[in-house]
Amino acid sequence: MMYHKIMVPVDESAAAMRALQEAIMLAKLCNAVLRVVNVVDLAQFSWGGVGALPSEEVRKAVNAAGKKGLEQAEKLLEESGMQYEIEVLESAGDKVADMLIQEATEHNVDLLVMGTHGFSGFMHILMGSVAEGVLRQSDIPVMLLRVRDDD
Repeated sequence: MMYHKIMVPVDESAAAMRALQEAIMLAKLCNAVLRVVNVVDLAQFSWGGVGALPSEEVRKAVNAAGKKGLEQAEKLLEESGMQYEIEVLESAGDKVADMLIQEATEHNVDLLVMGTHGFSGFMHILMGSVAEGVLRQSDIPVMLLRVRDDD
């Protein structure tokens, strides 16, 4: 099976960059398009709820945070010479796993490649797992790459 579109959710973590590197190698083999997304939680920009800040201020903060989360990824993508799409997704309290599944479906993604921190026990309960949520819901293949010592 050849993959035509591979989606990689990224942030600034080592796990996300490891996943992107693997996705780039796989995309080169398949001549696939990479779709790289960064999820920004709108709640982090408002202490009194999303409606407490003027929408233009929220939009600027979201764009800045999204671009920051994508800077390292975009550099790797440009160096790779691969065809890619890049987008900031905005969450307003949505479950990130649900958003990623919806995004993959809407954009006809064949494969999701994600980094995971590999938390277990109490840390897993505390932090939750976007990767686990995606894996449980996805109808398309999901490749998880574990990075234990993520900063």
